[in-house]
Amino acid sequence: MAADSRTALVVSAHSADFVWRAGGAIALHVEKGYRVVVVCLSYGERGESAKLWRKPGMTLEDVKRNRRAEAEKAAGILGAEVQFWDLGDYPLRVDDATLFRLADLYRALRPSFVLSHSLRDPYNFDHPLATHLAQEARIIAQAHGHNPGETVLGAPPVFLFEPHQPEQCGWKPDVLLDITSVWEKKKGAIEAMEGQEHLWEYYTRVALQRGVQAARNSDLKITYGEGYMRVFPQVTGELA
Repeated sequence: MAADSRTALVVSAHSADFVWRAGGAIALHVEKGYRVVVVCLSYGERGESAKLWRKPGMTLEDVKRNRRAEAEKAAGILGAEVQFWDLGDYPLRVDDATLFRLADLYRALRPSFVLSHSLRDPYNFDHPLATHLAQEARIIAQAHGHNPGETVLGAPPVFLFEPHQPEQCGWKPDVLLDITSVWEKKKGAIEAMEGQEHLWEYYTRVALQRGVQAARNSDLKITYGEGYMRVFPQVTGELA
């Protein structure tokens, strides 16, 4: 693909997930010329907005507006496009119309890679549901019988970004991404999520830890990193 036609898709259960878990990858690939589209399936208005709900007189629509504004600011810092599908959270529910909507986005965008959540998360059922949606929509977009006559999707690799408690989610990183060069952008995006300020330090420590691991597994000087788990085998003609 030409540099100006490369794309990436991020399927985020809630409006802050893409920031904590994939903000570095987003900023890094935008700088490399990728168009990155983030789909926020919900605002995380019920389960991930405790700070906002503590304010007197807060309503569901007020929380949604706050969450949207924060996510738009964060996406702007990272350089990504963001879509808000407003499907609700706690619980997040997905119907066939949403599944086909995402399949159509796959075909329109033709992403070079896809990012989403871990396949398991006993602490948050919305997260694996988002990934199952991303995976099923990918398969449908590959099917010749779905909207016959359209060009079907190829096989973009899918990477699962880090859950909050990886050991309990059966998540083990096999890709460590150097995000040192874009850390300040990710930090700015993190700090745009004012409704979850308690997570700022946590995800800074995660980035530092993954940076240490990335440096130890390479000959590179790396300070900040992100971890990813591949869903499908890497296909390559060279192992070096």
